[in-house]
Amino acid sequence: MQDGFVKVSARTPEVRVADVVYNVEQCIRQVRDACDDGAKIVVLPELCITGYTCEDLFWQDALLDAAQRGLYAFAEQTSSLDALVFIGVPWRVNGKLYNCAAALCGGEILALIPKTHVPNYNEFYERRHFEPAPQPCDYDFVDMGQEELVPFGTNVLLRCSSMPDLVVAAEICEDLWAPNPPSVGHAMAGATVIVNLSASNALVGKAAYRRQLMVGQSARLVCGYVYTSAGWGESTTDVVFAGHDMIAENGTMLAESAPFASGNATSEIDVSAIVAERMRMTTFKTTRPGSAEGPGYFEVEFSIGREKTRLTRHVDPHPFVPADGAERDARCEDVFTIQAWGLAKRLEHTHCSCAVVGVSGGLDSTLALLVTVRAFDLLGLDRSGIIAVTMPGFGTTDRTHGNATTLSDALGVQLREVSIVAAVRQHFADIGHDESVHDVTYENCQARERTQIIMDIANKEGGMVIGTGDLSELALGWATYNGDHMSMYGVNGGVPKTLVRHLVRYVADTCGNDAEADILYDVLDTPVSPELLPANADGTIAQQTEDLVGPYELHDFFLYQVLRRGFTPRKVYRLACYAFADAYDKATILTWLKVFYRRFFAQQFKRSCLPDGPKVGSVAVSPRGDLRMPSDACATLWLAELQGL
Repeated sequence: MQDGFVKVSARTPEVRVADVVYNVEQCIRQVRDACDDGAKIVVLPELCITGYTCEDLFWQDALLDAAQRGLYAFAEQTSSLDALVFIGVPWRVNGKLYNCAAALCGGEILALIPKTHVPNYNEFYERRHFEPAPQPCDYDFVDMGQEELVPFGTNVLLRCSSMPDLVVAAEICEDLWAPNPPSVGHAMAGATVIVNLSASNALVGKAAYRRQLMVGQSARLVCGYVYTSAGWGESTTDVVFAGHDMIAENGTMLAESAPFASGNATSEIDVSAIVAERMRMTTFKTTRPGSAEGPGYFEVEFSIGREKTRLTRHVDPHPFVPADGAERDARCEDVFTIQAWGLAKRLEHTHCSCAVVGVSGGLDSTLALLVTVRAFDLLGLDRSGIIAVTMPGFGTTDRTHGNATTLSDALGVQLREVSIVAAVRQHFADIGHDESVHDVTYENCQARERTQIIMDIANKEGGMVIGTGDLSELALGWATYNGDHMSMYGVNGGVPKTLVRHLVRYVADTCGNDAEADILYDVLDTPVSPELLPANADGTIAQQTEDLVGPYELHDFFLYQVLRRGFTPRKVYRLACYAFADAYDKATILTWLKVFYRRFFAQQFKRSCLPDGPKVGSVAVSPRGDLRMPSDACATLWLAELQGL
C-alpha cells in the first residue's frame, strides 16, 4: 500500500445453488488466489454462500443454518490471509431475514451490512424473503451466535489502521440502481472505496448500462468502486447470470471481466489521488466537517500489511493524448474548436478583423496560424486579414522558412517577411554585446526583436497579436520574458506540446487540401527548435529544444501528475519509471524530473503575467484560473525528496 495504492480484486466464484459447503470452498479458493496476487481487498458476490437464486429455500432453516456455519468456516479458513474480504450471506436478525454483506479480516467478522433497496419487480422477488435494512440507517449490534457482537446496519465504515485514508463501505446490487444509493451517504461520511456485492442477471444491453452506472457513481462520489456479480453457476429456471466484475476509480474503468468470462477483475485503486481530488473540490461536502465519520455511522478498524503494492493498472505515458485513434481525433477536434471559438470571441468583442501571427515553420506557430484561420472562417472574415510574419534570423533554416512561407500561401493569408538580422546586430552594438558569444542575451535579443515587430505591425494595421507558446513551454519557462512570452491572446497556452503535434496532424489528415497537408506533414517531421543559434554547416537545425530541457513527453507526464493529481515527487518518479519502462532508464527519468521541478518553481514569475488564452483541458497554468502559485516559492522540499531516491 505504498504511495496510496491498494490492490483490490472482484471475484466471481463457481457456485451451485443451495450447496453451501461447495460454495464456501470455492469462495475460499478465490480469496486465496486473490491474496496470492497481492490483493488487500477482495469482494465476492451477493449471497454467494448459498447462491442468490435459492428463492423459497431461504425459508428453510436447513439452508440458513448451513449458511451460518459456512460463514464461520469461511472466516476460519481465511484467517491467515492479509486482506479485508466481503462475502454475501443471508442472516437472521430479530425474526427477519436480511440479505447481507459480511466484512471479515484476519478471521474476524467485522460487520454485517444489510441490503437497503430490496427489489420486487420483473424477475426479482427478493421482498418475498428478505427484509430491507432497518430505517433510519443507523447501526446496531447483533449476536453472531458465538458470543460475538458485531455492528449490523447500512452505515458502517471500515478504516484501515495502517492507511487511514483507506475507508471502505458496502452496498448491495439494487442499492446502486436506486435513486438514492447508500453509497452517496457512505462517501460523504468519508468512504474512499465502495464495494458492491451483486447478483445482477444477464439481459441484452444490461452489461453496458451496469457499466455506465458503476463508472458514473465512482465519478460522482470521487471514489474507488469495486463491483462483483454472480456467475453462470447461479443460472436457473428463467434467469441467466454472467459474472460481470468491474473496478473503477473516479470515473475511469481500471479493470473489467467480460460477462461469461474469467470472473476476475483486479487492479490498484489510488486512494491518495481520491483524497486529493476531494480536497480540491469545494462542492464535495462531508457530513461532519473536519471528521471522516458522519452522523449515525459506526467505524470499525481493520489491519492489513503495508508492503509495496506491485502495479498492474495502466499508467498512461501520454495522459494528454488518447491512445485510441478515433478518440484522439475527437479530442483534437474538441481542442481545436475551443481554441478557435475562444479567439473568435476576442476578435468579435474588440471589433478586430486583423490578426498578426509570427510564423517560424515550427509546430507551435503552425497551430496558432491554423487556429486563427478557423476563427476567421467562423466569423466570416476574409483570410487576407490574417498577417503571417516570417522573421528570419541567425538560426533560421531554409526548411523552416520555406514551410512558413508555403503554408501561408496555401492558407490564403497575407505573408510578410522582415529580417531581424540587421536590427539585432544594431542592438548588440547598442548594448555592447559580442555577436560571437552565443549566450542567453544572444538568443533573447532575437526573440524580443521578433515580438516588437509583430506588435508594431499589429498597431499599424489595427490588428491583434496571436500568441504561439504552448502549455509545456510555459510550465518550464521556455519562453523569453516579454518576447514570445507575450501576446494579445495566446491560443496555445492551454495545449501541451505532446498534443500540439497531434492537433497539427489532425488538421493535415482532415483538411482536404493536398498542398496544405504536405506542408503540415513536413512541419511535423521538423525537430522542435527556437532556431536562435546558427544552423549547422549543412544548413540543418543546430539547436534542438529537447536536448536542452529534456523530452517533452516526459515533461508533459510530470506536468499532469504534479498539477492535475498533486502527487509527490517520489510518486511521480515511480509512475514515470513504470509508464516509460521501455523508453527511458530510471537515471534519465530522475535527471529530467529534477530539471522539471527546478524550472517549474523558478519560472513561475513568467506564468504570473500570462496573456489571456483558452483553457482546453483539466491542466492549466493561468494565474487567473487553475494555478494560484506564488512567484517566489522554493522548490527545496520537492528537490530534497528527489535527492533521497
